[in-house]
Amino acid sequence: MLYTLSHSPNQCDLPALLRLTAEGDALLLLQDGVLAGLAGSAHLESLLAAPISLYALQDDLEARGLVGHFSHKITVVGYNHFVELTEQHRSQMAW
Repeated sequence: MLYTLSHSPNQCDLPALLRLTAEGDALLLLQDGVLAGLAGSAHLESLLAAPISLYALQDDLEARGLVGHFSHKITVVGYNHFVELTEQHRSQMAW
């Protein structure tokens, strides 16, 4: 399953989202969801502990000025890879 997080991790129940995930799932951070991937944050530790693939949308990182503050452990992708992720995962859930 592909999960997309578009809200700030302070504005949603990130632990509940992560409890739903399973090995082989992917999470794409977009819009304000990219805040979850800030280096050194407690949210990042939770994301990295989950058995999922992590991605973030490049344009949203740039729009928020976070490129230099974002974890290198999350794969940064463009819109083309976003489309590929939606093709790879038949089921999707937006948060």
